[in-house]
Amino acid sequence: MDIQRTATGLLEELIKYFPVISVTGPRQSGKTTLIRQFFKDYAYFSLEDPLLRATIEEDPQAFLAKHSHRVIFDEAQYFPDLFSYLQLAVDEDRAPGRFVISGSQNFLLNKNITQSLAGRVGIVRLYPLDMVELKTAGILTNSVISNIYSGFYPAFYKSGVPPKYFYPSYIASYLERDIKGFVAPKNMLLFRKFMQLCATLAGQTLNVSNMASALGISTTTVREWLSILEMSYIVFTLPPYFKNFKKRLVKSSKLYFVDTGLLCYLINLDTEEKVDNYLNKGALFENLIIAERFKALHHAGDYPTLYFYRDSHKVEADLLENLGNSIRLTEIKSTTSYHPKLAATIKRIGSAADVPAHYRVIYGGEDRKEVGEVEVFPWFEAGIK
Repeated sequence: MDIQRTATGLLEELIKYFPVISVTGPRQSGKTTLIRQFFKDYAYFSLEDPLLRATIEEDPQAFLAKHSHRVIFDEAQYFPDLFSYLQLAVDEDRAPGRFVISGSQNFLLNKNITQSLAGRVGIVRLYPLDMVELKTAGILTNSVISNIYSGFYPAFYKSGVPPKYFYPSYIASYLERDIKGFVAPKNMLLFRKFMQLCATLAGQTLNVSNMASALGISTTTVREWLSILEMSYIVFTLPPYFKNFKKRLVKSSKLYFVDTGLLCYLINLDTEEKVDNYLNKGALFENLIIAERFKALHHAGDYPTLYFYRDSHKVEADLLENLGNSIRLTEIKSTTSYHPKLAATIKRIGSAADVPAHYRVIYGGEDRKEVGEVEVFPWFEAGIK
């Protein structure tokens, strides 16, 4: 099953300007499929193959002289020295679109890009499928609960692997391949418990001290492990918004998971029924919507300027987008019916801002409409600008 990825449009733009294109993102988000479909006439080399690596290592310059244009290096993190040779090659000839690099171990990939290819590489971050992509392909289910439970990794839609089998395998691969070398082997079990703790806190403001106490680790370790989860695209944080308001505001960020299927697995919600009966189901819905907006912006090549708002009186907007000369405030509610009172809080917040405010409510219903100055969006259109 072919699913047209929104990020294709970003690739079409970047290939006009950069000699190197990097496609990064979480494991199994479809990176290899995307680059092989988009760059069909490129030579493809997977550096996960030890025999290929040995061949290149014998004489990297000779290899690049032979394969100097329209080349894909997948799993590039397995050969760190490659990045220096690519730097030399593109400094001699900066023709756009010469090389494509990708990989799943994002720590190493990003480190090597920063050290050797800064200013020479156009970066695409490919996340799991977004709902616009699924709807365009005609395979988006009309059940919110089903989408929350299944998540959005392409494997589920292409091979039909049930979530209860997919996510244990995913976590095992993540811990064994991506985290190895960054978390001591003796701490792997504790790191998994840390992931589970993060899952219970999805949609909440971070309290590093409480997290450290719960696991018996230092606050420094909590911050390091949060950074690992962010760098490997498992979680992301939403910072609080400070500008344009003259009130005391909270200073801690909120935590979200990139994929709700993985989130459900980590909190032992192994059936749709359990998701539907989960006491904090509203937090799962909020995570679904925030993650959808986050993914859609990245796939379109727009750097997300996403925040939340909460003042000292706990008046809160679930999502605040900085639009430059104005802001957009969004209320997220899982209710299937819209009522104007849902927008009351965000309108109250917007009236206190010193820039123009736009209002949006994203809810669990199916109709899109405008009610006065409020845009009302159904859940499956959360990613639309």
